[in-house]
Amino acid sequence: MTGGGTPSEPGPVPADRIAPPIDPELRVVLAGFGDEAREPFTPENLAARQELDAAVRPRPTVDDLRAGGRFEVDELRVPGPSGERDVTLVSARPAGVSGPLPLLYYMHGGGMIMGNAESVLPQLLHEWAATMELAVVSVEYGLAPQVQYPGPVEDCYAGLTWVAAHAAELGIDADRIVIGGKSAGGGLAAALALLTRDRGGPTPIGQLLLCPMLDDRNDTFSSHQMAGVDTWDRTSNATAWRALLGDRCGAADLPPYAAPARATDLSGLPPAYIDVGSAETFRDEDVAYANALWQAGGQAELHVWPGGFHGFDTFAPEAALSEDARAARTRWLRRILTQSGVNGEPGR
Repeated sequence: MTGGGTPSEPGPVPADRIAPPIDPELRVVLAGFGDEAREPFTPENLAARQELDAAVRPRPTVDDLRAGGRFEVDELRVPGPSGERDVTLVSARPAGVSGPLPLLYYMHGGGMIMGNAESVLPQLLHEWAATMELAVVSVEYGLAPQVQYPGPVEDCYAGLTWVAAHAAELGIDADRIVIGGKSAGGGLAAALALLTRDRGGPTPIGQLLLCPMLDDRNDTFSSHQMAGVDTWDRTSNATAWRALLGDRCGAADLPPYAAPARATDLSGLPPAYIDVGSAETFRDEDVAYANALWQAGGQAELHVWPGGFHGFDTFAPEAALSEDARAARTRWLRRILTQSGVNGEPGR
C-alpha cells in the first residue's frame, strides 16, 4: 500500500515509522493481498473504488438471510431525518422465539464511503442472534460524499428512535438495546450514544465499538506510524473524512456527533466495549477514547489485539487472534445483556 511512503533520504527510520509487528498468521494473509487491494483511497480514485465495492461486496437477499427458515428477516423503510428521505433497516431475529428480545442495533463499516446493511448480517445472526436469542437491526445509512454529515448519523438516529417507538410490534425490548458497529460503524455508534444522551432519545444499555473510526484530525502517533502499512492507512482515512465532512474536516468547532474524539463531555454514556489492533491506524484514537470514558467516570472494556491490523478478523476469520477477539466481544455482549435482564437497567 502506498500513502505513507518511506523516507526519501538514506539513514535510520524515524521512530514514529517503526510499525509494531504483525501477528504471524495475519502477516501471511496480508502478504497475499494484491497491489490493487492495498492501494489507498484517494479523492481521485474514490468514485471508481465505490463502484467496484458495490459490484463485488456481497449483499445477501432477504431469502439468503433467512437461512432456510432459521431467522425471520424483514426489510423496513422508515421515515428519515426531518422527512428528507426514508431510511432502510434490515430487521432479523431467530425464528420461533417468543417474547420481546434484546436488540443489537448495528452500523456497518466501510469508512463512511462503502458497505451495506445486509453484508454484515450473516455473521451477526449466526454468532450472536442464534446463540443469545437476540434480535438485530442493521442500518442502511447514507454514504459519503453523496450524503455528508450530519446525514449518516441522523439516519442512524432516525432508525433507532423509530425502532424504539415500534418495539412492541417488532417483538423487541426497548429497554435492552445495544448499539454497535465496526470501523466507520463503530464511530457512528459512538456518535449515536452521544446524540441520544443529548437529545433524550432511546437509552442504550451498551455500545459495542469495534476498531471505531473516531477522529477526523488523522494526526495520532499510530496514524503516522501505520502509514503505508495498515489495510486502512492515513491516506484512505483522510479521503474518507474529507468525503464525509467536506471543508469542515479538521475544523476547530466540529461537533462530536461528526467525530466522537472531539467530545469534551463523555459523562452519562452507556458502558462501552472498544477493541482495536496494535498495528492499525485507529489504535491511538481508540485507546484515548476508552481512557476519556474512564476519566469521565464511565465504564469501558478495552482490548488492543497484539499484531492486529485494521479489520484483521474479517480478512483472517480463522486466525487464532480473530477467534480470541470474537470470543471477547461475545463475553462482553452476553454479560451486558445478562446484567440488564437481572437489574432491568443499564449496568453503569
